Amino acid sequence: MNLFITGGAGFIGSNFIHMALARGHRVLNFDALTYAGNLANLKDIPHPENYSFAEGSITNAKAVEDALAARPFDVCINFAAESHVDRSIEAARIFTETNVLGAVILLESMRAAGVPMFLQISTDEVYGSVTGSERFSRASPIKPSSPYSASKAAADHLALSFYHTHGYDVRVTRCTNNYGRFQYPEKFIPTIITRAIAGEPIPVYGDGQQVRDWIFVDDHCEGIFSVIERGKPGCVYLFGGSSEVKNIDLATSVLRSIAQHQDQPPDALLSKIEHVRDRPGHDRRYAMDWSSSEIELSWRPKTNFQEGLERTIEWYLNNQEWLAELQARAQVAQ
Repeated sequence: MNLFITGGAGFIGSNFIHMALARGHRVLNFDALTYAGNLANLKDIPHPENYSFAEGSITNAKAVEDALAARPFDVCINFAAESHVDRSIEAARIFTETNVLGAVILLESMRAAGVPMFLQISTDEVYGSVTGSERFSRASPIKPSSPYSASKAAADHLALSFYHTHGYDVRVTRCTNNYGRFQYPEKFIPTIITRAIAGEPIPVYGDGQQVRDWIFVDDHCEGIFSVIERGKPGCVYLFGGSSEVKNIDLATSVLRSIAQHQDQPPDALLSKIEHVRDRPGHDRRYAMDWSSSEIELSWRPKTNFQEGLERTIEWYLNNQEWLAELQARAQVAQ
């Protein structure tokens, strides 16, 4: 397939591109290279002859149209998004512009260019917080709690409206928290790792009892391929890892692993944990019922959480040059 991928220099997008190229697909990566976009994530891609890059923002219709002129495409996969909840609380406008307006521009451009399928990559956060032992399903009400999740929910509705109004083949995926290589250090797991390496305090919001369901990024990418290959137009597909854990327990587990890698007692690292003021509107628990994807797509997560977490920790410990380059870029941007 010829894949038009937006946001392919980011975390999930770059992992997906590695997988797509390994499977023999051709990829055009359209990315604005904002602070979280990092072409170093794509330094060692397989079959580089099948990869091309075009710099541009999904909010720029002319840039999108120019990139589309490269060749006919079979699928547009929209990974491009502002995604950090804390940043959305401080500056909601950019999230609305990128995540909502950008999605509309992509939908209009892809439909006009005759790209047969559009895949909108979304998040479980559009459902808000789940209580008790319940899990999100496709029947769950949309109740976003942050400007980030609200912008993603709006984009999902707009994407699906193109299916209902125009008959355009639009498919939406919603996934729980991803982890793995190439994740920007502002997110929870890489924050713990990078601060532990630097000997800095490890911030944990509130009491740390918030529960998240974690999925290894490769399992999520496999799910996206299953939607392209076996999904249906106008449908929403859910992915999760069935790996629910409290934030404080996850922080403790990561720090114990790092201490073991560094051959030091864990107490020195554990003492770095600092409970900080909780995030406004912080969702208490996310959990996904992905059984519909198993039934309809024959998909299920393959990676054991502890195994995937250990692989992730080892990757960050072994790729500190990657981290140093990101930190240098951040200092220049300031």
